[in-house]
Amino acid sequence: MATEATLAFGGNLGDPVAAFAAALRSLRTHPGIALGRLSSVWRTAPWGRTDQPEFLNMAAAMATTLSPEDLLSLCLALEQAARRERGERWGPRTLDIDILTYGTQTIDREGLQIPHPRMSERAFVLAPLAEIDPERLVAGRAVAAHLALLPDDGIRRDEAATERLSALLAA
Repeated sequence: MATEATLAFGGNLGDPVAAFAAALRSLRTHPGIALGRLSSVWRTAPWGRTDQPEFLNMAAAMATTLSPEDLLSLCLALEQAARRERGERWGPRTLDIDILTYGTQTIDREGLQIPHPRMSERAFVLAPLAEIDPERLVAGRAVAAHLALLPDDGIRRDEAATERLSALLAA
């Protein structure tokens, strides 16, 4: 039986839109995943460490027969394929993929926390997710309600990046 999961994508080095497209193509062709709704691409100021380029962020929904652990392994492999180097926390990256939700499950163990533990504090995660699933409950509150409690921090849709992503996925 498939479980609905949501992922967050982010990047600020190289060509994040191309990295998103490559990862989404891999997800789309994976036998254990039925890719669903995709958000627009959003442009956001860096968070945590502010002396780096702006980030592009987006969210994706899917139905998956993969276990949470196998989905995490796949996400890590997709990051590695995008030449992600894990250096400093909140530092620049080519591609970051986080599992935001996995059905209604709560998982808290080393290396895997679902729902993502800080997602309700981060508008750059909530804005794309609210675009595709505003009523999804996280910690007892709808995603859109969490987002409404946060400052927008200058987050904005990047129409050109969204159109480019659509074109790359259609090619």
